[in-house]
Parts: sequence; C-alpha cells; structure tokens
Amino acid sequence: MFQPPRGTRDYLPDDQLRKNWVLDQVRRVFEAYGYEPLGTPAFEYLEMLQIKSGEDINDQIYAFKDKSDRELALRFEHTASTVRVVAAHRELVMPFKRYALGPVWRYERPTEYRFREFWQADVDVFGVADSIADAEVLAAAVDALERLGFEGFTIRVNDRRVLRAMAALSGIPEERSLDAFRAVDKLAKIGRDGVVEELRGISPSDEESNKLLDLLGMVGEPGEVLKSANSTLKDYPEGLKGCEALSSLYEYAEGFGYAQYIVVDLSLARGLDYYTGPVFEVLAKGYEDYGSIAGGGRYDEIVELFGGQPTPATGIAFGVDRLTPILESKGAFDGLTLGAEIYVAPVGEFVKIEAIRITQILRRAGKSAVVDMMGRRLSKQFEYADKKGIPTVVVVGEKDLAGGEVTVRDMKTGNQSKVKVGELLSFLDEATLG
Repeated sequence: MFQPPRGTRDYLPDDQLRKNWVLDQVRRVFEAYGYEPLGTPAFEYLEMLQIKSGEDINDQIYAFKDKSDRELALRFEHTASTVRVVAAHRELVMPFKRYALGPVWRYERPTEYRFREFWQADVDVFGVADSIADAEVLAAAVDALERLGFEGFTIRVNDRRVLRAMAALSGIPEERSLDAFRAVDKLAKIGRDGVVEELRGISPSDEESNKLLDLLGMVGEPGEVLKSANSTLKDYPEGLKGCEALSSLYEYAEGFGYAQYIVVDLSLARGLDYYTGPVFEVLAKGYEDYGSIAGGGRYDEIVELFGGQPTPATGIAFGVDRLTPILESKGAFDGLTLGAEIYVAPVGEFVKIEAIRITQILRRAGKSAVVDMMGRRLSKQFEYADKKGIPTVVVVGEKDLAGGEVTVRDMKTGNQSKVKVGELLSFLDEATLG
C-alpha cells in the first residue's frame, strides 16, 4: 500500500476544512490592509532561487532537471518568485503590496510540526524605504494571528546593520559576516558553546567570538537596549542607522497597536542572506515551545540583483501547518461543520427525480445539500446523515408528494414536520434562525 512521501501529508476532509478556514481568515485580514493576491509557479529556475538564499537554504532546495536538461527547483518560499515579478514588471504601481498563500517545499528533517511540503502565508511591500512598511507587515501578521484566536505575543526585532557593526567591532572580517550571522542564528538550537565552535575559522579567536556573543546578548525593552546599542556603536554609522530604524519601527508599532509586544534582541539574525535591515520573529505567548510562528525582514537589494530597478522591500511569512496544532489545542476549530447541512432522502425510485429537483432548489438558494445516490432504505439514509453530522434531513415520499409536501427531520432532536414544498426554504431559514 502506497504512503505519501516522507515529510508530506494527506489532508483528509476535516484537516482540509480547518486549513481552508485558516486561509480564509488570513486572506480577509491581508485584503483589509489593501494587499493584492499574486500567483506564481510552484517551480522556478534553480539559479534564481539560489540568489542570496544562503547555504543552509540551498541545501534544502528540491532541485531537478527537466527533459531539456534545464535546472529547476520547487520554490522554498514565495519571496523570490515575487521579486522576479517585480523586477520584470516595471509597470507595477508603487508601493506594490501583495500577499501569497500556497505550498512551498524544503528538504529538511521532518518532525511532528515540521514538514517538507507546507503551506505558507505572507505579505510584502515593495517601494517603501521607510520603517512604516516594516511596521505594517508586522501589524498585518499580528492582526491575522489575533483573528485566528491567538492572544499575546513576543515580537523579537533586530537589524542586520546592527549585527554587521557588532561583528566588525568583534574583529570579524566583513566578507565573513554572513557566515557569522548563520552561526549566531543557531544560538537557541545549539547554545553558546556550539556557536563559538561554528565561529572558529570565521572569528579571529574564541575570545572575540565570546565578545560578539556578549554584545549580542542585549535583549529587552526597546528604549533601554537601543540606548546601550547606540553607545556601543557610536563609531559605526551603519550600525547607528540600524538602531534608528528599530526605534522608528517601535514608534510606528505604537500607532498600529502592538508596540507592547516588541522586544529588541540583538542576537536575532534570521537565516536568509538577502536581509539588509530590520528582521523580526513572532512568538505566541504560552506556545513558545513551538518556536517562532511568523518571521521576516527587510531586503532592499534583491530586486536589483534580479535585474530590476533598485527597489526597497520588506515582508513577513508564517507557516499555516505549524499553526494548526496550536489552534486545535485552543479550540479554534470548534463549531466548524464539514460538508452538507441538508440531506435529501428519496423513498423509492419514483420520487428520485423530484428529490433531485428539490436538492437543486436548495443549492441555488445558497444551502449546502446532498441527495441519496445509492437507493438505500430510509433507515440507512438516516444512519448515513447521522454519521456525517448532517443536521437536517428532507424526506421525499410518494404519499407526501401527492399532497405537495415533504417531511423535515431534525437529526438532533428527532422532531419531524410536514412542510409544503413551496414553503421549504422559508421553513428551513426559520429553523436555522430559531
């Protein structure tokens, strides 16, 4: 018997219903912010996806050759494809605000909450250099998560320019700074000693590595951390610009209404090489063991690398599949009903066509309805409706039809009512409201 490939999963109807609900909530929030949908191919040229993605991500790319020997790969995120679109379509009006919902693929070790194929939801803003864009994508993510039922967050923020300045202050050559960031990004996973080990060959000495980690140990309330960072980086103009951007981001966050969640964490690096300014991660309070549930940052240089005009950009993404177990534990899916709300049960062959007509009337009135297609006895039809959780059964029998009626059964209470066919819709509407 075949099974889905390792790291992938089937979405049975209950699972798919929950995922659809999550996507619907997220889409509504994104569109309320004026973000527009953008669809791109599931696979792209490998060379394009490798631009500024970083060694760790490159190792996770699903790459293959087509029958014409072209090197292609499944997308590992939505950003690179969007950047390609922005670079190619100069007619796009700036700022260009887009959202994407869809599957992405990464070849990494599967766990209970981590898959090789997973759905990602993200928003990006192109054409805005000011920190208001960073603050807004964070606001959209927070609002989407709150709509899903999350309450309270920790939003960790940092700036790549601050990291570069701290690395320079610790004696790490600029050309090795990205390697240093990749090592620092693993701090929570492998600990301080593990990072020091990875920095060997990058940093001049273990002493300088520890100095860097001490500098990056500043974590806390934005005002205090940024005051200390400004003092430390007084001779590093780019680092000071990073501090200024974080301060501005915090001010905008006050306007958007989520500043109380922000924590400046100078060790936050994010794994992708294309980040150039603020970077951020969102953790749900009470669910920190799940790790970050959203993350992103600013990438002002990548559109030009893709052959487009210099275009500032920023964005954030979260994995839909990683949210599902948390939402399930919170009871967010309670009350979601699967499938039809009405089952039409013909009793005998002679009423089957009329049962179909009644079912079509219900559907065209906006109701979800199914009709028996197996010619089962009425008791079996009731049994089926009960197993499927369908709350209402409309019984179509020869004697009732002769009088222009059907029988409506409430599956929860067992109560039955004779209803004129012409009054069926209004009866069902009243029953629903009642």
